[in-house]
Amino acid sequence: MTAPWPRPLRRARGDARPTAPVTVVLASPGSPISEAAIERAASLADGNLAAVVTIARVYGSAFGLPNPGLLPTRREREEQRAIVSAAIEALGRRDVEADGQVVVTRNAGRAITRIARSRAASYVVLDTRPQGRLRRLLEGDPARALRRGLAQRATLVIVTSEVDHARPERT
Repeated sequence: MTAPWPRPLRRARGDARPTAPVTVVLASPGSPISEAAIERAASLADGNLAAVVTIARVYGSAFGLPNPGLLPTRREREEQRAIVSAAIEALGRRDVEADGQVVVTRNAGRAITRIARSRAASYVVLDTRPQGRLRRLLEGDPARALRRGLAQRATLVIVTSEVDHARPERT
Protein backbone atom coordinates (compact mmCIF):
# COMPACT_ATOMS: atom_id res chain seq x y z
CA MET A 1 0.00 0.00 0.00
CA THR A 2 1.33 3.41 -0.91
CA ALA A 3 1.27 6.34 1.42
CA PRO A 4 -1.18 9.11 0.50
CA TRP A 5 1.55 11.72 0.97
CA PRO A 6 3.76 13.05 -0.50
CA ARG A 7 1.87 13.43 -3.74
CA PRO A 8 3.27 15.33 -6.69
CA LEU A 9 1.78 18.81 -6.77
CA ARG A 10 -0.02 19.89 -9.91
CA ARG A 11 -0.69 23.46 -10.85
CA ALA A 12 -3.48 24.47 -13.17
CA ARG A 13 -2.04 27.37 -15.11
CA GLY A 14 -4.77 27.87 -17.71
CA ASP A 15 -4.04 28.17 -21.39
CA ALA A 16 -0.54 28.25 -22.80
CA ARG A 17 0.90 31.74 -23.17
CA PRO A 18 1.22 33.11 -26.70
CA THR A 19 4.88 33.39 -27.72
CA ALA A 20 4.84 34.71 -31.29
CA PRO A 21 6.77 37.96 -31.81
CA VAL A 22 4.51 41.02 -32.03
CA THR A 23 4.88 44.64 -33.07
CA VAL A 24 2.57 46.12 -30.43
CA VAL A 25 1.47 45.09 -26.95
CA LEU A 26 -1.82 46.77 -25.98
CA ALA A 27 -1.97 46.66 -22.18
CA SER A 28 -4.47 47.61 -19.51
CA PRO A 29 -4.03 47.35 -15.75
CA GLY A 30 -7.50 45.81 -15.42
CA SER A 31 -9.86 48.48 -16.73
CA PRO A 32 -11.72 48.32 -20.06
CA ILE A 33 -9.58 49.36 -23.02
CA SER A 34 -10.63 52.63 -24.63
CA GLU A 35 -11.23 53.20 -28.32
CA ALA A 36 -8.39 55.74 -28.38
CA ALA A 37 -5.91 53.12 -27.16
CA ILE A 38 -7.19 50.55 -29.66
CA GLU A 39 -6.91 53.08 -32.47
CA ARG A 40 -3.36 54.00 -31.44
CA ALA A 41 -2.30 50.34 -31.22
CA ALA A 42 -3.83 49.61 -34.64
CA SER A 43 -1.95 52.52 -36.23
CA LEU A 44 1.35 51.39 -34.68
CA ALA A 45 0.81 47.73 -35.62
CA ASP A 46 0.33 48.70 -39.27
CA GLY A 47 -1.26 45.35 -40.16
CA ASN A 48 1.24 43.23 -38.18
CA LEU A 49 0.49 41.01 -35.20
CA ALA A 50 -0.51 42.65 -31.91
CA ALA A 51 -1.00 41.33 -28.38
CA VAL A 52 -3.67 42.38 -25.88
CA VAL A 53 -2.83 42.02 -22.17
CA THR A 54 -4.98 42.79 -19.15
CA ILE A 55 -4.18 42.35 -15.49
CA ALA A 56 -6.35 40.51 -12.97
CA ARG A 57 -4.93 41.87 -9.74
CA VAL A 58 -3.92 39.81 -6.71
CA TYR A 59 -4.63 41.87 -3.60
CA GLY A 60 -2.26 41.84 -0.64
CA SER A 61 -0.11 39.04 0.67
CA ALA A 62 -0.53 36.34 3.26
CA PHE A 63 2.99 36.42 4.72
CA GLY A 64 4.31 34.48 1.72
CA LEU A 65 1.76 31.69 2.11
CA PRO A 66 -0.76 30.82 -0.59
CA ASN A 67 -4.18 32.25 0.19
CA PRO A 68 -7.01 31.76 -2.32
CA GLY A 69 -8.95 34.66 -0.81
CA LEU A 70 -6.46 37.13 -2.31
CA LEU A 71 -6.81 35.82 -5.87
CA PRO A 72 -9.29 37.31 -8.34
CA THR A 73 -12.72 35.71 -8.33
CA ARG A 74 -14.18 33.81 -11.27
CA ARG A 75 -16.35 36.84 -12.11
CA GLU A 76 -13.30 39.14 -12.17
CA ARG A 77 -11.44 36.73 -14.46
CA GLU A 78 -14.44 36.54 -16.80
CA GLU A 79 -14.59 40.34 -16.91
CA GLN A 80 -10.92 40.46 -17.92
CA ARG A 81 -11.48 37.80 -20.61
CA ALA A 82 -14.37 39.88 -21.97
CA ILE A 83 -12.12 42.97 -22.08
CA VAL A 84 -9.48 41.02 -24.03
CA SER A 85 -12.06 39.57 -26.43
CA ALA A 86 -13.57 42.99 -27.13
CA ALA A 87 -10.15 44.51 -27.80
CA ILE A 88 -9.18 41.65 -30.15
CA GLU A 89 -12.44 42.10 -32.07
CA ALA A 90 -11.91 45.87 -32.30
CA LEU A 91 -8.36 45.35 -33.61
CA GLY A 92 -9.70 42.78 -36.09
CA ARG A 93 -12.13 45.38 -37.47
CA ARG A 94 -9.07 47.55 -38.14
CA ASP A 95 -7.33 44.72 -40.05
CA VAL A 96 -4.87 43.90 -37.25
CA GLU A 97 -4.47 40.29 -36.23
CA ALA A 98 -4.21 39.98 -32.44
CA ASP A 99 -4.02 37.48 -29.63
CA GLY A 100 -4.49 38.09 -25.95
CA GLN A 101 -4.03 36.94 -22.42
CA VAL A 102 -5.11 37.72 -18.88
CA VAL A 103 -2.26 37.85 -16.36
CA VAL A 104 -2.88 37.30 -12.64
CA THR A 105 -0.26 39.26 -10.71
CA ARG A 106 0.37 41.78 -7.95
CA ASN A 107 2.68 43.96 -10.05
CA ALA A 108 1.10 45.03 -13.36
CA GLY A 109 4.13 46.95 -14.65
CA ARG A 110 6.53 44.07 -14.13
CA ALA A 111 4.18 41.57 -15.81
CA ILE A 112 3.61 43.78 -18.87
CA THR A 113 7.36 44.41 -19.16
CA ARG A 114 8.07 40.67 -19.05
CA ILE A 115 5.50 40.02 -21.80
CA ALA A 116 6.79 42.84 -24.02
CA ARG A 117 10.37 41.59 -23.70
CA SER A 118 9.50 37.94 -24.33
CA ARG A 119 7.43 38.81 -27.39
CA ALA A 120 10.02 41.28 -28.76
CA ALA A 121 7.52 44.13 -29.03
CA SER A 122 8.56 47.43 -30.57
CA TYR A 123 5.74 49.39 -28.90
CA VAL A 124 3.76 49.08 -25.69
CA VAL A 125 0.48 51.00 -25.65
CA LEU A 126 -0.68 51.40 -22.04
CA ASP A 127 -4.30 52.42 -21.50
CA THR A 128 -4.53 54.09 -18.09
CA ARG A 129 -7.07 56.00 -16.07
CA PRO A 130 -6.19 59.06 -13.96
CA GLN A 131 -5.29 57.95 -10.41
CA GLY A 132 -5.07 59.78 -7.13
CA ARG A 133 -1.88 59.79 -5.11
CA LEU A 134 -3.13 57.31 -2.53
CA ARG A 135 -4.26 54.75 -5.12
CA ARG A 136 -0.96 55.10 -6.96
CA LEU A 137 0.90 54.55 -3.68
CA LEU A 138 -1.12 51.47 -2.75
CA GLU A 139 -1.40 49.80 -6.17
CA GLY A 140 1.74 51.13 -7.84
CA ASP A 141 2.13 53.02 -11.08
CA PRO A 142 2.38 50.65 -14.07
CA ALA A 143 3.60 53.45 -16.37
CA ARG A 144 6.58 54.14 -14.12
CA ALA A 145 7.47 50.45 -13.88
CA LEU A 146 7.20 50.11 -17.66
CA ARG A 147 9.47 53.09 -18.27
CA ARG A 148 12.16 51.55 -16.09
CA GLY A 149 11.69 47.98 -17.30
CA LEU A 150 11.56 48.66 -21.03
CA ALA A 151 14.41 51.18 -21.07
CA GLN A 152 15.67 51.14 -24.68
CA ARG A 153 13.96 47.92 -25.81
CA ALA A 154 10.54 49.30 -26.76
CA THR A 155 8.71 52.59 -27.03
CA LEU A 156 6.07 53.23 -24.38
CA VAL A 157 2.93 55.02 -25.55
CA ILE A 158 0.57 56.07 -22.76
CA VAL A 159 -3.07 56.74 -23.61
CA THR A 160 -4.97 58.31 -20.71
CA SER A 161 -8.70 57.62 -20.87
CA GLU A 162 -11.27 59.87 -19.33
CA VAL A 163 -13.07 58.60 -16.27
CA ASP A 164 -16.84 58.47 -16.36
CA HIS A 165 -17.84 60.24 -13.15
CA ALA A 166 -21.56 59.71 -13.73
CA ARG A 167 -23.29 58.22 -10.75
CA PRO A 168 -26.50 56.22 -10.94
CA GLU A 169 -29.59 58.16 -10.00
CA ARG A 170 -31.14 57.42 -6.65
CA THR A 171 -34.83 56.74 -6.61
